[in-house]
Amino acid sequence: MRTASTTSTTPTASAARRYQTPPGARDTLGTGQVTSAGSFSAPQNAFVGLTNLGATCYVNTFLQMWFLNLELRQALYLCPSACGDGVPKDTDYEPQTICEHLQYLFALLQNSKRRYIDPSAFVKALGLDTGQQQDAQEFSKLFMSLLEDTLSKQKNPDVRNIVQKQFCGEYAYVTVCNQCGRESKLVSKFYELELNIQGHKQLTDCITEFLKEEKLEGDNRYFCETCQSKQNATRKIRLLSLPCTLNLQLMRFVFDRQTGHKKKLNTYIGFSELLDMEPFMEQKNGVYVYELSAVLIHRGVSAYSGHYIAHVKDPQTGEWYKFNDEDIEKMEGKKLQLGIEEDLAEPSKSQTRKPKCGKGTHCSRNAYMLVYRLQAREKSLTVQVPAFLQELVERDNCKFEEWCNEMAEMRKQSVARGKIKHEEVKELYQRLPAEAGSPYDFISLEWLQKWLDESTPPKPIDNTACLCSHGKLHPDKISLMKRISEYVADFFYRRYGGGPRLNVKALCKDCVVERCRILRLKNQLNEDYKTVTNLLKMTVKGTDGFWVGKASLRSWRQLALEQLNEQDEDAEHSNGKMNGNAQNKDESNEEKREEEEELNFNEDIVCPHGDLCISENERRVVSKEAWEKLKQYFPKAPEFPNNKECCSQCKILEREGEENEALHKMMASEQKTSLQNLFHDKCRPCLGSWPQETDELYIVSQFFVEEWRKFVRRPTRCSPVSSIANSVLLCPHGGLMFTFASMTKEDSKHIALIWPSEWERIQKLFVVDHVIKITRSQTAEGARYASEPQLCPECREGLLCQQQRDLREYTQATIYIHKVVDNKKANGGTKRQKLSHQSYITYQKQGIRRSTRHRKVRGEKALLVSASQTLKELKIQIMHAFSVAPFDQNLSLDGKMLSDDTATLGSLGVIPESVILLKADEPIADYAAMDDVMHGERGGEGLPEDGRGKVERGDCATSNAFLPFPSVCMPEEGFKGESRCFFPFESPHMNPTPSPSPPHLLALFPSQGLVCLATDGFPRRSHQKGRGFVTW
Repeated sequence: MRTASTTSTTPTASAARRYQTPPGARDTLGTGQVTSAGSFSAPQNAFVGLTNLGATCYVNTFLQMWFLNLELRQALYLCPSACGDGVPKDTDYEPQTICEHLQYLFALLQNSKRRYIDPSAFVKALGLDTGQQQDAQEFSKLFMSLLEDTLSKQKNPDVRNIVQKQFCGEYAYVTVCNQCGRESKLVSKFYELELNIQGHKQLTDCITEFLKEEKLEGDNRYFCETCQSKQNATRKIRLLSLPCTLNLQLMRFVFDRQTGHKKKLNTYIGFSELLDMEPFMEQKNGVYVYELSAVLIHRGVSAYSGHYIAHVKDPQTGEWYKFNDEDIEKMEGKKLQLGIEEDLAEPSKSQTRKPKCGKGTHCSRNAYMLVYRLQAREKSLTVQVPAFLQELVERDNCKFEEWCNEMAEMRKQSVARGKIKHEEVKELYQRLPAEAGSPYDFISLEWLQKWLDESTPPKPIDNTACLCSHGKLHPDKISLMKRISEYVADFFYRRYGGGPRLNVKALCKDCVVERCRILRLKNQLNEDYKTVTNLLKMTVKGTDGFWVGKASLRSWRQLALEQLNEQDEDAEHSNGKMNGNAQNKDESNEEKREEEEELNFNEDIVCPHGDLCISENERRVVSKEAWEKLKQYFPKAPEFPNNKECCSQCKILEREGEENEALHKMMASEQKTSLQNLFHDKCRPCLGSWPQETDELYIVSQFFVEEWRKFVRRPTRCSPVSSIANSVLLCPHGGLMFTFASMTKEDSKHIALIWPSEWERIQKLFVVDHVIKITRSQTAEGARYASEPQLCPECREGLLCQQQRDLREYTQATIYIHKVVDNKKANGGTKRQKLSHQSYITYQKQGIRRSTRHRKVRGEKALLVSASQTLKELKIQIMHAFSVAPFDQNLSLDGKMLSDDTATLGSLGVIPESVILLKADEPIADYAAMDDVMHGERGGEGLPEDGRGKVERGDCATSNAFLPFPSVCMPEEGFKGESRCFFPFESPHMNPTPSPSPPHLLALFPSQGLVCLATDGFPRRSHQKGRGFVTW
């Protein structure tokens, strides 16, 4: 979609100015580049364009086409307005109704002096989103319905019936019983014919298929009232009458069932400039010759993006014009020329060649609507603008001329200022270079470029970004400076100010010396690397050597190079960078260095106390010559002579560590011997089958047991366990958090049972904060179990509630979708064992290892979901995984159907590891015939023959709509029941694509008009030989 490239000069709240205000031409005021006002003026006797507000090109094409329908324009001008007596000059005109908006818009299109006008007031009145591309064909249908409803309240019959006279025709659905020959006819009105183009090359073939006879056989048989049974029958459409303006919708946008999205058919369709409809009419005695008056084009390969333009014929001159938003192009020789509109934005190798077209015929793969007008013998109508509208247009033209004069004066003044500036620049530019031997200054090259640019007045000269830490000119900034003569420098500093001035003595000597040192070391690095490598091969005798870390020696060349580069960068950014961003960069570099604390050269052998480390495996002795070479590159490196003693504190700690390790080994051996069965997890008691030899068992935390086992296995690497923290199993009141039943099942993973004999040894080895014991006693009813301390019911209930909440608040959890075939799962059971509530919380909060291995099942796929995700979003995920459209998905969880698409997964009871069953609806081959539909739910009572049946409250009347205005639609042919409606579905808006925002249905209420009702956005549909139906 092409976006608008201009905005209004001065924003205003009035609708009149929204139609009138020219695009901004003052953005470059005072720079000598003010836009010429002539580019906003319309040529003599030329049509006026419409501004594209972002994604409103589809609206502009229809407005231009309706504007050139002279009968419609004349009727709109005759429609009375609240301001028919005129609008006071000191107030702005505010249209109140859609008719008034169209009146004023058409008046401006007819007599405005502007090259294009802004339709934002009209678009806002319709409630359209200017940034979102809507369906053009649906917009046409719904706007015509709105306009017809608005004009139906007018008293003048020429105004009241203009939509029906111009655009409304009649056809009949005729069904003939093969048994008795009874003919059933259902008459319906139409405003456009929707023609299927798949498999066709000519427009006449599409019309023939639209009227093609169908056979109703088998399950699709017709219920005959005469035979009182279902019989084979034939059905077809008969055209009874045609309107003056015949709109033919080419169904280029179709629904792709495989992808669940709309797609565009980029096939060529041939059509002629003259169309004889007599062969297609039921009665052949009328005048049915039509001539082409408009072709609406959609450029682009996708159904969701592109650009709309219109080719419309001027009914008064017979000349063709191309309307492309603000741009209007007249065709040569009064001939339709589609031109580059037939070139796709993304050409492919499989594109078919354009067929050859004879005289008076055309072919297009981007045309989506053809408009034919009945061939007229009388002279074309002359439409005059009403007086009050002409006054408003003239008032706008006066404002526009004043604005043009203002722009011309501004341009004149700008040109004058530009000439003065040009002479000044010309003179200074000649004296800008500094001659040899003459005094000179350095000035910022960036500032000088801005001064020459003329687009903005230059700011004071700022040379601080080129200074070094010594306050002089940095040698690395020379490339950012320009050497100019002292005369020009004096002029600049007098005129614009700033500083500091940098003359011939400004170059910093200290920085030059440092830069030379760094460059010399960089050049010498490779040679020194070879020298140090040879010196390291020599054996060092006596104490004439130095300790160096082995890691430092392996990477010293890389460290030296990085250090030199850092010094280079620090010097380069010592006093900032041009444009004043230096300080921020220095701060970011300092933070980065603090985060990445890497060891410098020879720091790998420095102990935590700042002395020589005790590990001789990490260091070696190098000769004095090698060390001196290394010191040139690392002057701040720590120095340790060969006779240097190791850190005394580290030696003490090493001895203590060895003693502790021996002690830990002894402790681990003793504890393992005392608790042999607990360590090997052998002969453990179980609450589910209470051991007969004892009436009491003790409980410790399973976490303690696991940590203790780690220590026993690796006493030198793991810390010893000295205490048992049973408080994690108790609530704040000191009560037990688990019931006896839960400890036998899901909570058994959090506790470890201890024999009484083991408990005596545990008390000697560890410090126990709380004793937890389970006792068994025999009663008349049987065994009774009690815990010390007792269960805390309140905290236990709170724990369960928290676990339930956590299960409903997950993010990025895995669930499984299993596709059902013939009501049976592909493999075995209907439910996977789920994570228990407690184990899931443990897995999530305490990090206890849990097997996540999933056993692969045929027909099942894993999806990552969140609890806040809606069911509709899950259906879209399933569509991508299984290639099943959302409206064909039937989902169930534990036998419960999931149908509320707006509900979240958490509210539907979907928890991690859930298995959702998917049953996909197969495409239905055909719906029953329309007369069967009429009889099916209404007991054989169909609509009256004129098609205008009584519509009950809540009946659906049209498809998903995007226009938030009331309208009245008669029920379509095939209307069925209280909550179902059928439509031809080749139109793109009849094939809605699943989206995060649900579409709407327009429902007809007799007392309130047409209102929007939200639905799930997933229609059921079928196809019937080119004329299918959509049902909600």
